[in-house]
Amino acid sequence: MSRPANVVAVDLGGTTIKAARFNAQGVAEETLRLATPSCEGPEAVVAAVVRAATTLVRLGTAAVGLCAPGLIDDAAGVVRLASNLGLRQTPLAAAVADRIRLPVTLEHDVRAACLAEQRLGLGAGVQDLLVVVLGTGVAAGIVSNGQLVGGAQGFAGEFGHIPVHADGELCACGQHGCLEAYVSASALVRRYRRTGGIADNAADITARLKTDPDAARLWAEGTDALGRALVTTTVLLDHQRIVLAGGMAAAGETLAEPVRNALQDGLAWRAAPEVDISPLGADAGLLGAALRATEAAGARAFIRGTC
Repeated sequence: MSRPANVVAVDLGGTTIKAARFNAQGVAEETLRLATPSCEGPEAVVAAVVRAATTLVRLGTAAVGLCAPGLIDDAAGVVRLASNLGLRQTPLAAAVADRIRLPVTLEHDVRAACLAEQRLGLGAGVQDLLVVVLGTGVAAGIVSNGQLVGGAQGFAGEFGHIPVHADGELCACGQHGCLEAYVSASALVRRYRRTGGIADNAADITARLKTDPDAARLWAEGTDALGRALVTTTVLLDHQRIVLAGGMAAAGETLAEPVRNALQDGLAWRAAPEVDISPLGADAGLLGAALRATEAAGARAFIRGTC
């Protein structure tokens, strides 16, 4: 019978690197955060990930799990492309393994979050699930018939680039009208600043929804766009449940309620799937990376996880 294990997980984000050491019960015994040094070049980013992992590894640590954005080759442990971080064909798992001499896994950050939701959150027992992670960008993890979907090239879940408005806002990807150009945190802040408003993050905007017409309008446009995009995924994949996760999910029902309404309005002939806010918050990716590490160690996965 497999044993429990202590593992370290590292979540490489566009602005922050989060890391934690988990005990066998899935409780984070130590955590750290580092600013992602993306402006210093790819070598600095890799060095920061290695530093985060090695700082937390202790005697008895069984494995390390990493997650990162971009195009991820999880089998090879390579970041094929993460343009915002300057990473291209980067053997991130090997860079960490060379320092700590332990098994190291690498997973796409959104698929890691989806795995955590499936095992530890609202996806437990759900065979057909969509987890939408709303942060600096927008992406989704897909569970179909109980299996996490990666796609033919590992690119499944680029939900933020579903077109919602023909000839709409220019997206960073080069297309026009992408969902991410309306409902990501970065897009909301950018669009709000264009009105003359001052905001550092999406929370600054949601705090003004009842007092600032521009904030209310942009929030309504973003949540409506998300609802429209979910109509497309629903009729294609027939989810049982949709979970909204990531930093923007901190808005709670202020986010979920208008999305539910827009989704149901777009489904004339059927009921909408459930739409809920993730209980795992912004730590879902870190928990998913820890779960992958337990698998690499041949250990029994923890039943619940907390950061």
